[in-house]
Amino acid sequence: MKAIIGKKIGMTQIFDEKGIVIPVTAILAGPCVVAQVKTVETDGYNAVQLGFGEIKDKHINKPKAGHFKKAGIENKKHLREFRVDSVDVTVGDEIKVDVFANGDKIDVQGTTKGKGFQGVIKRHGQSRGPMGHGSMYHRRPGSMGPTSTPGRVFKGKKLPGHMGVQTVTIQNLDVVRVDLDKNVLLVKGSVPGPKGALLKIRPSVKVAK
Repeated sequence: MKAIIGKKIGMTQIFDEKGIVIPVTAILAGPCVVAQVKTVETDGYNAVQLGFGEIKDKHINKPKAGHFKKAGIENKKHLREFRVDSVDVTVGDEIKVDVFANGDKIDVQGTTKGKGFQGVIKRHGQSRGPMGHGSMYHRRPGSMGPTSTPGRVFKGKKLPGHMGVQTVTIQNLDVVRVDLDKNVLLVKGSVPGPKGALLKIRPSVKVAK
């Protein structure tokens, strides 16, 4: 199985053989343990559930504790499920960072940073009005539509509101380096979320040409 759960450490930069600087994100990837295997016969689809991160027994609820006890593995802080075409692992198997290699293309899924309540300029990238004293229109959303017909605001109108905390997948990122001793992946470019964010890492589904 070629998928793993990771935690974002932060960003840095490294140099390749030609001396060109590469911006990379360091991800603590695994080790993960297989907590459950789902098959078409039993669940209607093929999937593998992975556990990641240490947690004290007093901090886990009874349903999760029972789930791990049934699997015969230690309690884990996070559980994530990965759809697979075919199941080639069993409950209790350990997945390490070496499932990926230098040069692999991966998709990284995470939750973006929360920005709170924001206006249309920051949230949607709209332009502001003139800042002169007589303008009286600076950072507002803009026209709300015709008055009499249709007499309502169209669905989908870009307005102020909550920004961030969305599930986002960044596709076709390059694996620059795999450190098996430290369980660290160095991935070219940025990934969603703040430092410490939980990430799902899997092979790319749309390989860039």
